[in-house]
Amino acid sequence: MSTIPSLTLNDGTSIPQLGFGVFQIAPDETAAAVCTALEIGYRHIDTAEMYQNEKGVGEGIRDSGINRGEVYITSKLSNGFHKPDDARRAFDGTIAALGFDYVDLFLIHWPLPGLYDGDFISTWKVLEEFKNDGRARSIGVSNFQIHHLEQLARDTEIVPAVNQIEVHPYFANDTLRGYGIDHSIRTEAWSPIAQGAVLGDPVIGAIAERHGKSPAQVVLRWHIERGDIVFPKSVTPERIKENTEIFDFELGDEDIDAITALDKGEAGRRGPNPDDFNWIPD
Repeated sequence: MSTIPSLTLNDGTSIPQLGFGVFQIAPDETAAAVCTALEIGYRHIDTAEMYQNEKGVGEGIRDSGINRGEVYITSKLSNGFHKPDDARRAFDGTIAALGFDYVDLFLIHWPLPGLYDGDFISTWKVLEEFKNDGRARSIGVSNFQIHHLEQLARDTEIVPAVNQIEVHPYFANDTLRGYGIDHSIRTEAWSPIAQGAVLGDPVIGAIAERHGKSPAQVVLRWHIERGDIVFPKSVTPERIKENTEIFDFELGDEDIDAITALDKGEAGRRGPNPDDFNWIPD
């Protein structure tokens, strides 16, 4: 496998640009999937409290025999724990579930504008505590819109290292990505292949055929060349491996432009709109 490149974050730390996502992987399947991913060559695992599989992530890393310091771990604060003391307890739970004494990156999962009186500032200040005490090497946000990021810039000290948002060829989200570029906030793309919706697109299929690659590999390569951080999810060893085989070819400018032109704007969004999403797990 070709070496996975790393990107430098605004706090000086580095993050592998390709990672392994464990969203919707059952807790009892997570350890094996993570161990397989690490054996293949991944060194970046993306989980969250709401995925309920942090324990499996920690087990998979230990089962792999790979030193903790070689694996980049991201987790995210559950929506039900935005109040400061709740956020502190939830983070303690993440650390305990993983079985390590720090995470590389910890995110606010959703801004939840209709809950907690719209207050995510006090939540962010608690994440600043985690960064300052070293238990989170970097901190960031997920699903934050520009106006949320502007509020953080006005009212807090630390600029988020990343914003993890929905990005794929049908929803390029370039205005929000552009804000991140202008303010040194890296974009992480969740649902990078639009839950598979883009894989049958004839434009992507034609590009894949020209390069001798799969449609998924072409789309992941599009993200990489645009500077996104991506973490496709699979439990199939062959697919987990295939998703890493994207560093032995490059897309031409015409390929990039053709894929980017597939953007449908808001109509292409597959997940919830962060300005409306206020779900809290039971």
